Amino acid sequence: MDSSKAAEQITSNFQRLVNSDTKIHNAYLLVHSDRSGSHLNLADGESETASGGTVKANPGQPVYMASVGKLFTAVLVALLYEQGKLSFEDPIANFLDPDLLEGLHVYKGQDYTQQIKIKHLLNHTSGLHDYFEDKPHDGVKMVDRLLSEPDREYQPRDVVSWSKEYLKPHFPPGKGFHYSDTGYHLLGLLVETVTDMPFHAALSSYIFEPLEMKHAFLLGHSQPLEATTLPIAGVYVGDTNIVHYRSLSVDYAGGGVTAPMEDLLKFMQALVQGRLLVPATLEKMDDCAKFSLGIDYCYGMMKIRTVPVIMPARYNCWGNAGSTGAFMFYHPGLDAHLIGSLNQFRYHQKGIRYMLRVIDTLLKNNKHGK
Repeated sequence: MDSSKAAEQITSNFQRLVNSDTKIHNAYLLVHSDRSGSHLNLADGESETASGGTVKANPGQPVYMASVGKLFTAVLVALLYEQGKLSFEDPIANFLDPDLLEGLHVYKGQDYTQQIKIKHLLNHTSGLHDYFEDKPHDGVKMVDRLLSEPDREYQPRDVVSWSKEYLKPHFPPGKGFHYSDTGYHLLGLLVETVTDMPFHAALSSYIFEPLEMKHAFLLGHSQPLEATTLPIAGVYVGDTNIVHYRSLSVDYAGGGVTAPMEDLLKFMQALVQGRLLVPATLEKMDDCAKFSLGIDYCYGMMKIRTVPVIMPARYNCWGNAGSTGAFMFYHPGLDAHLIGSLNQFRYHQKGIRYMLRVIDTLLKNNKHGK
């Protein structure tokens, strides 16, 4: 691969993207390949601070990664599986208390709660509601509540209780696909039961500390192992920076992981190289449902698969993405890690499309690419 030429083109296109879209206030991109010996870590734009000032984007800033955090949750569950503390086939009722589960999944008059297995939560096939995006009975979505009540802090059990009261399940467990942040809240609470520690502490003990992810933390719930002088990158809804809103504590096990790009690379490298999970476990996690055209959802991970004409084989990669235009993927054909964020709410599709353009640039400069 002509690494210098690829880096030049990626940098130029990255700056053009930020400058051409007024909704992108800041953006971050890390591209790394051991095979080619290339490493690029970019930041552009600026963030409004909690005090009302502005700071220039810095590649070392912690970045809120939204639903990319689901891959961390899934890996944490898989680590507990490797320790023999649970099975993906286990009913969640084996771990969660009756009060929390009461009335959780009542569909067309039948209660399916006891039929929900851990695997159903991991690949969004439980049929459960999504507290974040589903429309509640009173018509006020959770995402709107976050913006209107920025100082409100959320506890995971309270979010599940709210979901049971205001939302409806979509189908019996295992009979379809419906993206469910509620399901990942339940996984977080399940982890707490199995490990006998708060979810953020388990995340740190099982993943952050062993991988020396010193500046990673769970937004609204914990602090990094080592403080950084750099502020958290701004996350925007339009022109409003919400990263300091206490209400973002609602994200929890479904997407609260916040870390610099280099720390996120440590996680993905360990996962790809078999230093975090054994390959057989990663294969078990490849139990997927159709998320969208060309994208399947497995245990906490998205897989971009070949769809003739629409999604060519050259884009085949796996990882996860978030609603803020965040992405963290590994491309096996290039041995390339692609991690970044556009930090604008509802930019999930734009984030993935941009990542695919980066892949195109890498392939064009790869003498052995296909």
